[in-house]
Amino acid sequence: MSGERTDGERLQKVLAAAGVASRRVCEQYIAEGRVSVNGEIVTELGSRVDPAVDLVAVDGVAVQLDPTKRYLMLNKPRGVLSSMEDELGRPDLRQFTGDIEERVYNVGRLDADTTGLLILTNDGALAHVLAHPSFGVTKTYVATVRGTVTAQTIQKLKNGIDLDDGPIAVDRAKIIGEPSGDKSLVEVTLHSGRNRIVRRMLEAVGHPVVELVRRQFGPLHLGTLGSGRIRDLTRVELGQLLTLSREPSPEEAESGEPAGTDAADDEPE
Repeated sequence: MSGERTDGERLQKVLAAAGVASRRVCEQYIAEGRVSVNGEIVTELGSRVDPAVDLVAVDGVAVQLDPTKRYLMLNKPRGVLSSMEDELGRPDLRQFTGDIEERVYNVGRLDADTTGLLILTNDGALAHVLAHPSFGVTKTYVATVRGTVTAQTIQKLKNGIDLDDGPIAVDRAKIIGEPSGDKSLVEVTLHSGRNRIVRRMLEAVGHPVVELVRRQFGPLHLGTLGSGRIRDLTRVELGQLLTLSREPSPEEAESGEPAGTDAADDEPE
């Protein structure tokens, strides 16, 4: 790292405090060239960093140095609004956050009838990256729809369709299993932030949604988390999210300028 600083805290101490490993193991990581600070590999054990400013990674995976930041995954049940306080007194997210000290907020929204993965955090910078469509973070949904979905319909979703607010195409889509009765199961992945976009797309191709579940958000998978359950992200999951947030968006990579900071119209699916 260019320019040896004399202020701040020793890198191995900061890494150990962040829960990466013991201080001795962190020293080994540094000596082996596995630790970077602000994108530069650091091998000097005496190196110092400012946890509030410097971006640290181990083996290319970002490390959160701020202990005040909180990151949670919720499997939102049906009938709950994606809001921390509903003015009309309808069921909202407060019922799941009562035991959480930090004041967290939901990243994006799922409408009351849609279930599945919702991220809660007090990290505004990360929330912006995850929610803003310019960063291209994908979300995967499993939809139960009416009718028998064909390969031609899937191709139509991939090629793009015209909606009232403009053309749209999914990033990926596939049929899951065989139709049951008059219903089919479809997996759809896209990065659009438009309002109710999955429901509108499927209805436009003749297959209204009966049930909709978000199974994946960026690198995070809902897994076996039960409906209405909430948990902290694992260290691996958090590292994946933070690494994603530190990468330039496609727009930034092309223009060299930061992406816009306008709020994304993230879908209440």
